Amino acid sequence: MRRKNYNEIIPSLKIENAGSEGKSIARYNNKVILVDFAVPGDIADIKITQLKKSYYTGTIERLVEPSPQRIEPLCAHFGTCGGCKWQHMSYVTQLTYKQQQVLDAFQRIGKFPFPQLSPILGSEQTEYYRNKLEFTFTNRKWLTSLDTKDELSQTEHAGLGFHIPGRWDKVIDINHCYLQANPSNAVRLAVKSFAVKNGMSFFNLRSQEGLLRQLFVRNTLSGELMVIVSFAKEDEEKRIALLRHIHHQFPQITSLMYVVNNKKNDSISDLEILLFAGKDHIIEKLENLKFKIGPKSFFQTNSQQTLNLYSKTREMAQLTGNELVYDLYTGVGTIAAFVAGKAKKVIGIEYIEQAIADAKVNAILNHIENIDFFAGDMKDVLNDGFISQHGKPEVIISDPPRAGMHEEVVKKIMEIAPKRVVYVSCNPATQARDIALMQEQYQIKQVQPVDMFPHTHHVENIALLERK
Repeated sequence: MRRKNYNEIIPSLKIENAGSEGKSIARYNNKVILVDFAVPGDIADIKITQLKKSYYTGTIERLVEPSPQRIEPLCAHFGTCGGCKWQHMSYVTQLTYKQQQVLDAFQRIGKFPFPQLSPILGSEQTEYYRNKLEFTFTNRKWLTSLDTKDELSQTEHAGLGFHIPGRWDKVIDINHCYLQANPSNAVRLAVKSFAVKNGMSFFNLRSQEGLLRQLFVRNTLSGELMVIVSFAKEDEEKRIALLRHIHHQFPQITSLMYVVNNKKNDSISDLEILLFAGKDHIIEKLENLKFKIGPKSFFQTNSQQTLNLYSKTREMAQLTGNELVYDLYTGVGTIAAFVAGKAKKVIGIEYIEQAIADAKVNAILNHIENIDFFAGDMKDVLNDGFISQHGKPEVIISDPPRAGMHEEVVKKIMEIAPKRVVYVSCNPATQARDIALMQEQYQIKQVQPVDMFPHTHHVENIALLERK
């Protein structure tokens, strides 16, 4: 295929596999084609949309024969909203390809010996499983048809929903989202309706004008609810009117807060978030543990699967009550709290100072006295002096961000040489890369994929490494 054939339609291609970023894979003339919203087993006419040096991208122009694994997606926004790209694929099939993703990473990137993967732990709840969503206001919502562009009034252009994939300035107006339980949808729709009726301006991401900027909704398994409204500027009369309306319409809200963000970006982590009504936090309960979640706190977004993930992590650590455990990238100390009852002592280390502050609060809240937390860059904190002061761990648990562990951290773990390393990862590729650096000294004893995000390509994975 030559560049001049850009947008060419290739008839009756078979979709062979699931690929990265929620795309699926077809092949044509020895080239990989990454296809949006396809299901392995589909036969379709594929329209090539982009030519890259090593691959093409494409879309389905016509579905000739649907895959047996293809199902009707629940959400009316599927195909436009980028949140649930695998919703048209049966859940059993999703789990199959997530398990395969881990296997491929370990085989192709790690290239080390490992045991047969344990069957992936699927999520019992595949709808309404998220405990946090962030919605964006827009005065120019994304239109699925340009034909209606000039027919809509200014208020009809107002939207409250999610960013279109790859478009920072475009937002799709959401009617019903299947990611978070009620009253999430009701809160969002009520906020939008009241704002439109009362002439409150929605934000324009390009011109940085407008009053209403973002809406955050967090909930817990026990039903506690936090709502945060982000305003682009202070307008006391309109701010109080909207917050009073939310408070009146949804008296079950545990924590109603607001923030004024007049910056060029949407981040509110560096801003003061103010309380309007209720408490300044919500409490999540997992097993017999309580976790205080403030407006800036990080917490895994699928609470029920978090319980399964951390229970399996604790099981793999094989603690007897006599071990010193280092919990690297501890976040708000959830894993540390989970294993503390089985360990002699736990040391948690985390880069983000606010997370460590939350972790200390959670330890006090749960009356856990055998945990110490430290903030700082992992490669700088985890040094010989630190180990000399706090002791050499028998077990290290590591749950790094998607980028994985810094090479210096991997080297230090090798120097420490704990009996066991339990590596929890949200990115099997970087996990495989890091484990490959440790294979001379450690062997993999168990691999356990966990699905935290149904209807997406993302997969969590736990690997147990034991010293040879």
